[in-house]
Amino acid sequence: MKIIGIGVDIIENKRIKSSIKNKRFITRIFSENEIEKSTLIKDKIGYLSKKFAAKEALAKAIGTGFREKLNFKDIQVLNNSMGKPYYLINTKLKNFIQMKKKVKNFNIFLSISDEKNYSIAFAIIQTVK
Repeated sequence: MKIIGIGVDIIENKRIKSSIKNKRFITRIFSENEIEKSTLIKDKIGYLSKKFAAKEALAKAIGTGFREKLNFKDIQVLNNSMGKPYYLINTKLKNFIQMKKKVKNFNIFLSISDEKNYSIAFAIIQTVK
């Protein structure tokens, strides 16, 4: 196994706070599932800031950023029953990573953290034998 991509992103939460006033921003960046779950969360700003940072971190780990037909909504960040975040690997994202990284099988690891004013995410893409 070999690390083939690393990405990190940090965001000042007040940027998301001001951006989510624009409904178009929300629907352009977040999946329906992420938007729906944000309505159930007490700290909606923190929740969306962490998701945003995680999407940016993965785009950086892939090495393309958000271009070449990779969009924010192509990357969905979910949480397991224990609250651990992970990326939902849909067909488009899987094919995109396979093409860009020239690999067949891979894992993606995600770590997210936040403080009152900032959220940070770290993504690693690793080959699987």
